[in-house]
Amino acid sequence: MNYQSTRDPSTSTSLSAAIAAGLAPDGGLYVPSALPQLDRAAFDGLDSLPDIATRLLAPFFADDALNAALPTICTESFNFPAPLLPLATPQDHVLQLFHGPTAAFKDFGARFLAACMTRLRATAALPLTILVATSGDTGAAVAAAFHGRPNIRVVVLYPDGRVAPRQAHQLGCFGDNIHSYRIAGSFDDCQRLVKQALNDGELQQELPLSSANSISLGRLLPQMSYYAFAAISHQRQHAAQLNFVIPTGNLGNAMAAILARACGLPIGRIVLATNANDVLPQFFAGHDYMPRDSIATLANAMDVGAPSNFERLRWLYPDADTLRGNFEAHSVDDAAIRTTIRTRHERYAEVHCPHTACAISVLEKLRTRGERNDWCAVSTAHPAKFDSVVEPLIGETVPVPAALVELLRRPAHATLLPADYAQLRAELLHIA
Repeated sequence: MNYQSTRDPSTSTSLSAAIAAGLAPDGGLYVPSALPQLDRAAFDGLDSLPDIATRLLAPFFADDALNAALPTICTESFNFPAPLLPLATPQDHVLQLFHGPTAAFKDFGARFLAACMTRLRATAALPLTILVATSGDTGAAVAAAFHGRPNIRVVVLYPDGRVAPRQAHQLGCFGDNIHSYRIAGSFDDCQRLVKQALNDGELQQELPLSSANSISLGRLLPQMSYYAFAAISHQRQHAAQLNFVIPTGNLGNAMAAILARACGLPIGRIVLATNANDVLPQFFAGHDYMPRDSIATLANAMDVGAPSNFERLRWLYPDADTLRGNFEAHSVDDAAIRTTIRTRHERYAEVHCPHTACAISVLEKLRTRGERNDWCAVSTAHPAKFDSVVEPLIGETVPVPAALVELLRRPAHATLLPADYAQLRAELLHIA
């Protein structure tokens, strides 16, 4: 299968080349030239996440240099669970995606991308520098996935003072081939700096660059797998489609579910839950798409005012009315996040992170207006990563997963930089 830019359908490149580049030469995002169609029968006899992922992704890897390694890549990357569990309220479920090494859903895509990149760079003459902008969880997942891998270095940019303390510690605790920078600005500033570097042809001549943000196909495609796994498992057990409420910031996680459904997977409706950064809810309510500066919220990993993957969404649904007819999006402010965390614990002994609380809050809203059928709120991070928010609301300590305990024991450091491309460029050349 070939891949093209969202901005120029005439471009064509291989999956390996698209993963290696991160961003298309014209600044667009890579998308498949066509979406394969898969029915449930294609997954008969497959029960594990790695096996379902291999079958799902096989058409995307067809004729590519990485094709033969796909089963091994899936087995390496998806060696931790993604359980679909019932919530206390009838017909409500939660998909827990936080059982990986950094306790966030980003571990799935980051580990898959690292497995691909390691194979692609095995014989490269120059080290590859992976640039990643993070609003909290992406950077740690990418750092953990690439830490110690040969011929690759990672540069993490995150907004200073706008991530949770435990997130910040994770971002700076790896060292070696991982370089972390606190940017004096917002996540949108970090994302802008990454895109400037990726589009800097002169810099690329001296320093091969790629991206590990959700603009990367190497992260987006594997994230389809856990939606396929959950939807297929649910349909086998209940003979019904599963509908999803997905907390989203840069729209990568939701885009993965949307692509999986477009490929024929038994996924029902998809509803987007954002925090107070309501660019997407405003669009789906009928307003023009108007990116704006992000604002800081309790659900900081979703503090995005210009979601990059909206460009992919518009590629899949070029007509705005059709796009609005297929989805809805709801904004959840900090007060509602606090209320949801507190009341779900009081009523049902559930403990959710602020991002998951956005999805739970929207699901409650859907039920209040009379929505029926089976719904799933996607849980994107372990609540222990947000102890300073969650613990005062529930009145007890949240147990810390063993993998997170290990990371928090390490010393951490990140260099402060202004949101200035010239200084970042100088740093990149200095690292090289």
